[in-house]
Amino acid sequence: MTQTGVPQIGQPAQPAHDKRMSLAQHFRELRRRLVIGAIGLVVGMAIAFIISGPVIDLLSMPIAKIAASNGDSYTALNFNTVTSGFDLRMRIAFAIGLLLSAPVWLWQLWAFIMPGLTRKEIRYTVGFTTAAVPLFAAGLYVGWLIMPHMVEIMALFVPNSKGIAQFYDYSTYYDFVFKLLLVVGVSFVTPVFLVALNLAGIMSGRTILRGWRIAILIIIVFAAVATPAADVTSMLLLAGILCVLYFVAALLSVLFDKRKARRAPVEPVV
Repeated sequence: MTQTGVPQIGQPAQPAHDKRMSLAQHFRELRRRLVIGAIGLVVGMAIAFIISGPVIDLLSMPIAKIAASNGDSYTALNFNTVTSGFDLRMRIAFAIGLLLSAPVWLWQLWAFIMPGLTRKEIRYTVGFTTAAVPLFAAGLYVGWLIMPHMVEIMALFVPNSKGIAQFYDYSTYYDFVFKLLLVVGVSFVTPVFLVALNLAGIMSGRTILRGWRIAILIIIVFAAVATPAADVTSMLLLAGILCVLYFVAALLSVLFDKRKARRAPVEPVV
């Protein structure tokens, strides 16, 4: 390392903040960060618990619509234990509180690992987070749009006969909605991982682009599994968005490869 702070050729990159700490100091720092993140989560859960009533109303809107279309009272969200209502509110409070407190615990995580990262790793991490967070939010929104159609279409397969009632168990229904939103949200972040693999030198942009046939097949299968077979519109919507994100990631990777090729030093011809 020179006096100007620029690493010599062949010398490993140094952390951006080279602050030496003992193992005990690392544990104390980690404990402090965890406590701050936990406090942020508790505050977020308290806020989410207050608004859990309207959230339950939003979650049960597809069920209310099914009941209204059938013109009966045999379709409802079922709370089958004494503590069911409180349990559902706590589940909703934890999920929403985790999202509300994300700026707090993400910052604590970032502040803990940042001193050990090089400037290049910091730049890549910031870029990855900047792209992943809005994509994950967009995935949650698309999942929320798809969810009511899935519930309504699957309800069509229940026989509409006398003596048959359709009660949705609150726990099963919540798990269905939560897993759907999570799966769709994570699937929207997948293109960011492809770009990260490209920047790490593991996969070239041309390789990603050449695999478009397999990628489209995987996307269609995923969309078919994530949505009911009868809900073709939701399947096409999800598959179309994921295909666009895949090709955007592939084209970005190709552009990054061209930029790296231009910056690479030209070897002299002997």
